[in-house]
This record gives sequence, structure tokens and C-alpha cells, in this order.
Amino acid sequence: MHPLGHPLHHLRLIKRMGQTCGVDLSASFAAGQITQTDWADMVTRCRGCREVARCEAFLDQIDRAADTMPKAPLQGCRNGDALLRLRD
Repeated sequence: MHPLGHPLHHLRLIKRMGQTCGVDLSASFAAGQITQTDWADMVTRCRGCREVARCEAFLDQIDRAADTMPKAPLQGCRNGDALLRLRD
């Protein structure tokens, strides 16, 4: 069994992935678009991912790019579909 990653680290990854997709998760929560349970589920899904290094490299590459247009989440992101639904 794969151990879960640190919750705060994965919360930060989710927020960064949200920004990459053009989603402000804090604003989505405040607006009632996601619940506390939704947010906790997203963190748990992220914590169980085995592709953390790939995710971090993807997000770092996006951060270095000058283009600020929303992008698609990393292919295979466990929260990708949820992020895209929040964006649309």
C-alpha cells in the first residue's frame, strides 16, 4: 500500500493546480461551489497520488512560463475533472 503524503503539502499542490487551471479554490469554497467534504476528498485523492514529483515539475514549469492563460491540469491528475468542472 502506498503511504499518503503530508496533507499541507498536498493542499498546496491542489491550490497551485487550481491556479494553473484558472480556479481559485478558496473563492470556490467561499461561494459554496465546493463543500468542506469536497475539499477534504480532493486533498485525500492528491495525498494518494504516486506522481508527486511529476506534478511538482509540471507546476514549476507553468510558474516559470510567462503565459498566464488557464491550462489543463496535469494529465492523470486525480483532481483534474473536479478542477475543470469548477472552471466551467
